[in-house]
Amino acid sequence: MTFLARLRPDNFTLLLVAMVTLGSVLPVRGQFAQGFDLATQLAIALLFFLHGARLPREVVFRGLTHWRLHLTVLASTYVLFPVLGLAAGLLAPTIITPMMATGILFLCCLPSTIQSSIAFTSIARGNVPAAVCAASASNLIGVLVTPLLVGVLMSANGGGISLGSIKSIVLQILVPFVVGQALHPLLGAWAQRNRKWLGMVDRSSILMVVYGAFSEAVVHGLWRQLSPANLTSLVAVNILLLVLVLGATTWAARSMGFSREDEITIVFCGSKKSLASGVPIANILFPGSAVGMIVLPLMLFHQIQLMACAVLARRYARQAPAGDAALKAAE
Repeated sequence: MTFLARLRPDNFTLLLVAMVTLGSVLPVRGQFAQGFDLATQLAIALLFFLHGARLPREVVFRGLTHWRLHLTVLASTYVLFPVLGLAAGLLAPTIITPMMATGILFLCCLPSTIQSSIAFTSIARGNVPAAVCAASASNLIGVLVTPLLVGVLMSANGGGISLGSIKSIVLQILVPFVVGQALHPLLGAWAQRNRKWLGMVDRSSILMVVYGAFSEAVVHGLWRQLSPANLTSLVAVNILLLVLVLGATTWAARSMGFSREDEITIVFCGSKKSLASGVPIANILFPGSAVGMIVLPLMLFHQIQLMACAVLARRYARQAPAGDAALKAAE
């Protein structure tokens, strides 16, 4: 039962499934869809404004002293993952559909998570301060790097992003984020005091995007295009992707001589992909009818990474030496 409890989806994942179901059964249409789309765009701008307002710059700057660790995490996030994403494209159209391959490539360009990376590092008794810095730096860099990577890699595969998408990125992501960062000295303490409420704003924004994306995708025949065999193949590819990255980051950390605590940080920060950043960015970069299929691999990967890393974190914790100094740092 304990093992099964670890594999149980978290509440947010259940809410995502509920939005997919609602969008499938009762999709938003017509003029209401236009108003909902505008509200979603405003929610995305608010999401990234709050990210900027509460991201402590001093944490990122302090973390730069551990540059080898951070470069290793960034290499996994923005080099290893995209290479594997390109390789996954070779599986289309025989094992996965071309649209699924696009979704996998997109998730491979995303930044790491912040909350779960830090939480799992803490559970595993790793270097928590370094995890805070690495995950924060990944998200800070991802605001610029992710759209650029998507544009370059999609162009290499015959796709790409339009000038309109670039304008939307600037207006909905970059400008709000920069304004939030500029106001961090004024809003940072307030954001820390209201983390729970702001977390609800984050999740609500993502749920709005998922509902709108799947509504439009269903209207355009999503479930007629996606068979059970396709879905099974997609899950298998996501699992393989995570296994390869976990193995590569573990091997890299050990071969480069990092401590056990730093290895844990590299493994957990370098293997995650952010649903919170990915869903809004996909809503900006891709046509509305395609967003549902594009974010489906990311939503599956989100739950797979949580389940796998929960088991892995507890395994690291059981193997930790008695009196591990990292435990004090985590506490």
